[in-house]
Amino acid sequence: MIQPAADTTRIIPVFMVVPPHALLLDIAGPMEVLRYANQAQTQARFELHYLGAAQRQTTSIGLALDGLEPLPESLPPGSMVVVSGSISAPPDAGVEKERRVLSRWLSSAVTSDTMLVTICSGALLAGAAGLLEGHACTSHSDCLADLRKLAPTAQVLENRLYVEDRQRFSSAGISTGVDLMLHIVARLTTPQAALSAARKMVVYLRRSGHDPQISPWLSGRNHIHPAIHRVQDAIMDDPAADWSVERLADIACLSGRHLSRLFREHSGLSLIDYINLIRVTLARDIISQSRLDLENVAARTGFASARHLRRIWSQHFDQPPSLHRFST
Repeated sequence: MIQPAADTTRIIPVFMVVPPHALLLDIAGPMEVLRYANQAQTQARFELHYLGAAQRQTTSIGLALDGLEPLPESLPPGSMVVVSGSISAPPDAGVEKERRVLSRWLSSAVTSDTMLVTICSGALLAGAAGLLEGHACTSHSDCLADLRKLAPTAQVLENRLYVEDRQRFSSAGISTGVDLMLHIVARLTTPQAALSAARKMVVYLRRSGHDPQISPWLSGRNHIHPAIHRVQDAIMDDPAADWSVERLADIACLSGRHLSRLFREHSGLSLIDYINLIRVTLARDIISQSRLDLENVAARTGFASARHLRRIWSQHFDQPPSLHRFST
């Protein structure tokens, strides 16, 4: 388990493994997500390290990365190891030797306690290290056949942005490393922190039909309209408030009619449906973490009564609130 620091902020050591001819976006994209996540919340702090079999590596675009840390003998408990992909290059004995060094190090240093994240063809290094055996995983479409050979007992999945299987996380090609790291940030901190990072980077929260389900807190946020985001931020900050169209229109600096149209256009939901989604998600979280009765939960989440909460609940969840109840 990741241990909390004295100030209650969890310290999560993150080690980016930089192979020869690394794809620069595989490194910069996910690490920028973590940098922004550090700015957006205080629950966890990601401490970033960059490792290599050599102190200097030339990346896919010819830019050299210098000052890489040597491979440590062991990793702190609760570490995250991120393995960058790399471009295909003509056979080179020195490069192949470095890749073997990286695979051997991964095999010895990554334990069941380690969160292993592979970006693009980085899965091949993890596969060669034996770290994907018995796990579902993915990689760039050009690498899937090789990955199946390297990890014969792994379930190599196609047409996936990313795959999560216990402590093994893998993404497909290049830009999907950002999608995967946003998912990890939401998992380790809060969905709001992931949303904040996505907005700073001006990227969408992408999912395919088979990817892990998006958190309800992030539903309807797959857009870049600033006024709609302001309205959604206000609702998320205080779901129980009396959110009239007029009040939200003031926040958006729009007319009520214009806001209603834009909100549905960009979020895919009506204002009232979005408000109810956020309220019922908060109610679910309270029910799962406390022993409050339904009337008190309804009052804390903006519903008129327990009956009202149950009616909205049935539109979002198959199981009744009692089955989500906190238990010791």
